[in-house]
Amino acid sequence: MSIIHVSDCFLPRLGGIEVQVAGLADAQRRSVAEVHVITATRHATRPPGCTVHPVAMPFGPPIHLRAGHHLDRLLGSLGADVVYVHVGAVSPFAWSGIRSALKLGLPTVAVVHSMWDPAVQRCYRFLDRVGGWSRSPLVLAAVSRAAAARVRVALPVDVFVVPNGVTPDVWRGIPSQRSGGSVHIVSVGRLAARKQPMHLLSVLREVSSAVGGVRATLAGDGPEMGAVRRYVRRHGMDWVSLPGRLDRDGVSRLLASADIFVNPTVCEAFGLATLEARTAGVPVVARPGTGVADFVRDGVEGLLSDDLAAALVRLVSDRGLRQRMAAHNRSTDPPCTWPRVLEALEACRERAVYGGVLRG
Repeated sequence: MSIIHVSDCFLPRLGGIEVQVAGLADAQRRSVAEVHVITATRHATRPPGCTVHPVAMPFGPPIHLRAGHHLDRLLGSLGADVVYVHVGAVSPFAWSGIRSALKLGLPTVAVVHSMWDPAVQRCYRFLDRVGGWSRSPLVLAAVSRAAAARVRVALPVDVFVVPNGVTPDVWRGIPSQRSGGSVHIVSVGRLAARKQPMHLLSVLREVSSAVGGVRATLAGDGPEMGAVRRYVRRHGMDWVSLPGRLDRDGVSRLLASADIFVNPTVCEAFGLATLEARTAGVPVVARPGTGVADFVRDGVEGLLSDDLAAALVRLVSDRGLRQRMAAHNRSTDPPCTWPRVLEALEACRERAVYGGVLRG
């Protein structure tokens, strides 16, 4: 089988879409598929066994002014059995990929990796009127039930769920390095406003004032790093570490030392770093109604609450609860292993080949 992935962004950029597309390509080529990635990312990484086709301008963001022309040519010459197009909130290159694939009559699946807010939903209603997505054989999927619900508000179609994937053994390979001293609270993610790192810092201050005996590590980089550093200095939070962006080995070592993982994001489409933490055996604190709820149940793998401070205080104060959750997480696979992800993708491919979009 020949498979094409179309994505605005790809490795070496690090984000949910980039990491997921690379993981999918690797899992599919291991199942003896011929895998191609078409991307607008300059100097895109070429993973083993996967052919990467950069369609990039020599400068600027990952877009291309003549994307349609190049995608028509590439998709026509490669002739894949299915085209998976990976869509965020605003994804002009992916939109061109959908248009080209449908024009060429190729089975096409669009996978949404973000939570569409009302403004984005209006944008996609307009695209639907212009491009006729809901009247075409395009199949739509999203990375979580929460993200799928947002897509259904914008487009009157059935939406599959294709979660991000994880290899459990990778995240359980390092023995636990948790100490018996202060409780270590960890967060991993891009330091951008939509990820709410400043709110997390205020929550951590509240937890420290309430129970004490905590330390925290916020791993990641982004436009909010300067504001985060100033906040930490201003409030004398020397118990908060800011190591910057870590590679996978660094994140794995960090999770091995973590007692609690926290994801403060309100509009989290999935939460790949949170899935990795849950798989590594770390109890999770996150918001209800987000993509995290697809693999973290309140009171089982972690706590889901809009009051993050109260949830953290509860876990910091109850060592027995932390230990029970950690043991469960480390011994139980999440419902997002690669075989299950590939099964969900195959269901989408079959719909694209035989049925197309289901009207809502």
